[in-house]
Amino acid sequence: MYTRIYVLKFPKDVTDQPIICNLVKQFDVDFNILKADILLQQEGILVLQLKGHKENVNNGLAYLKDQGVVVENLATSMHRDDDKCYQCGACTGVCPTGALSVTRPEMAIPFDPEKCTACGLCVPVCPVRAMQVSLDPMNLAA
Repeated sequence: MYTRIYVLKFPKDVTDQPIICNLVKQFDVDFNILKADILLQQEGILVLQLKGHKENVNNGLAYLKDQGVVVENLATSMHRDDDKCYQCGACTGVCPTGALSVTRPEMAIPFDPEKCTACGLCVPVCPVRAMQVSLDPMNLAA
């Protein structure tokens, strides 16, 4: 499954349209709203995580652009500095995808980048700042 986070900027003349509803119906993608600030007759911003087959996500992005929505890819990835990390587990309580979890009985905290959506929630809770958000040049074309 292909997962990416995008910032969508809606011009004020389309904020009353069911654009995201159509996106989901027509292109078979799942979404998670991370932040929204959209009011009628005003420019709106939506931070959206899209998940689906890569072709469906790309076709959906083309649809959004055709509707006048400005799409910016948040092509980020998460990295853990294992030299800093002392396996305290603080990050596991905020990770929504299970990319950071506790294995028992070892009480180790493995990081699974395949599950990670780079939401960044783990960064501020890490007492030693072992988790880092960085630009992923491999995702810029998406």
